Amino acid sequence: MTEIAHYIDGARVAGTSGRSQPVYNPATGAAEKSVALASTDEVGRAVASARAAWDGWSRMPALRRARILDRFKTILWERGDQLAEAISAEHGKTHDDALGEVTRGLEVVEFATGAPHLLKGEMSENVGAGVDSHSLRQPLGVVAGITPFNFPAMVPMWMFPVALACGNTFVLKPSERDPSASLLIAEWLTEAGLPAGVFNVVQGDREAVDALLSHPDVKAVSFVGSTPIAKYIYETGTRNGKRVQALGGAKNHMVILPDADLDMAANALMGAAYGSAGERCMAISVAVPVTDQIADALIERLLPKIRALKVGPASDRSSEMGPVVTRAAQEKIRALIGQGEAEGARILVDGRDFTPPAGCEDGYFVGPTLIDGVTPEMSVWREEIFGPVLSIVRRKDYAAAVALIHAHDYANGVAIFTRDGDAARSFSHEIEVGMVGINVPIPVPMAFHSFGGWKQSLFGDHHMHGTEGVRFYTRLKTITTRWPSGLRTDPEFVMPTLG
Repeated sequence: MTEIAHYIDGARVAGTSGRSQPVYNPATGAAEKSVALASTDEVGRAVASARAAWDGWSRMPALRRARILDRFKTILWERGDQLAEAISAEHGKTHDDALGEVTRGLEVVEFATGAPHLLKGEMSENVGAGVDSHSLRQPLGVVAGITPFNFPAMVPMWMFPVALACGNTFVLKPSERDPSASLLIAEWLTEAGLPAGVFNVVQGDREAVDALLSHPDVKAVSFVGSTPIAKYIYETGTRNGKRVQALGGAKNHMVILPDADLDMAANALMGAAYGSAGERCMAISVAVPVTDQIADALIERLLPKIRALKVGPASDRSSEMGPVVTRAAQEKIRALIGQGEAEGARILVDGRDFTPPAGCEDGYFVGPTLIDGVTPEMSVWREEIFGPVLSIVRRKDYAAAVALIHAHDYANGVAIFTRDGDAARSFSHEIEVGMVGINVPIPVPMAFHSFGGWKQSLFGDHHMHGTEGVRFYTRLKTITTRWPSGLRTDPEFVMPTLG
C-alpha cells in the first residue's frame, strides 16, 4: 500500500515515526493508501528547514517572491484537474466541486502576487523639526498552517500564499484524512522556483499539532476546523507566545422574506445545503422562512429538487453530491437526524434511507435530508451537523428571524433573500455575523477581501487572506529619523515632543 509521506527541505521524505493510518476512498469505504504520522522530532526537522530558509527568503525582494507565486499560479491553472482528482479520491466530493475549490484557492494566489503593493508602508515627512517617520511591514519568521479535511487545497491556499508573499516560511499540517493534495502543492511550488525549506509539509495527528504549537521557532499558527479544536489551538498557541488565528464551526442561516423570489431561494438552498455533502463551514444548514405560507411554498419547491438530486461517487462525473468523508461522520449525521425526529421534528426527506449505487455499497453516503418543524431546543439546530441536512425553522416575522440567528453560539455566515432594499440594508448592518449574503447563499469573500466569522466561529483578531491576512503574517515597525544638520540641543529629560 502506498504511504503518503512528508515534504521537507524541497523533497518528499518518508516517515520515520513508525506510525501511520489508512486513507480511505469515501465512495467505496476501501483503504487505498496510508499516511505517515509525524513524530515531534519530524516536526522539528521541518521547522528547522523552514528556519534555515527564512533568512534568504525574507531578504528576497518582494517582487521576486511574487514572480515565484505567479509561476505557481500558472501551474495550478494548467493542472487543476489533477489536483481535483486527488481531492475527490480522498474527500469524496464531486470533481466539479473539487475543481471549484482549486479555483477559489488559486484566487488567493493571484491576490498574493500583488505583494509589492500590499507591503508598502507609510511615510510622514517633517513630523517634527527635521524629523521624518516611516513604517514597515516585516515578516514574522516560520509560520504554520493546520488545515481541515473538507478543503484540502483551498484552505491551505487561504494561508500560505499570503504568508510566503510577506516573506515568511511555512510548515503545513494537513488533515490526515485527505493528505495527497498537500504533496502536489508542495512539489508544484518547488517546480515554480520556491527555494528548498520555504514550504514544508508534515503529515500527522495531534502529536504533530502539539509539536507545532509548542515549538519556539514557530511564530504564528493559522487553523480552520471545529470550534472545540479551534479554541484549543488558540489557547495553547497564545500561551506559548504565538500569534494565532483559529476559525471554528458554523451554523449558517438563510432568511427568506415574504417578498423573496422563491424559485431563486430554493435553487440557492440546494447548492448551499447539499453541495459538498454539506461539509462546508459556509453551508446553509438552516432555512428561516418568514410566515408559514412562505415556508410551505418553499418546501413545495424544494421537495422535487431534493428527490431528483443525483448522489454518487466522484468517478461518475454526472454525480451532483458525493459521500461524506468517514464512516464516523456518516454515523454521526444519521444519529442527529434520528435525534431530531425523536425531539419532534418532521423528516420530509430522509437521507438515512439512501441506497448507494452499485460498487459503492460500503461507501459513506448520506442522502440529502430535509427536516421541518425544527425549534431552537432541538439538537439539529444547536449542533453543527456538517452533512447534507437542511432544517426548516419557521418564524412569524423579520424580528423573530434575526433573534433566532443572534441566539446561536456560531456566527460565521448568514444570508437573506428579499427584494426589499431597506430590509436587506437593515439586516446587513444589524446582524451579528461575520459574513453576510444578500440574495447570495454562500457569501465567501473574494481573495482581496477577508474571510472570518464572529463569536464561537473565530478565535483571534484577524480574518484570513485579503488585507487581514497581510496584517496577520507581518508585524509593524515604525522608524523615526533625524539627521545632523548643525542643529544642537541641550539634553531633555521629559517625554520627547517633536512638534
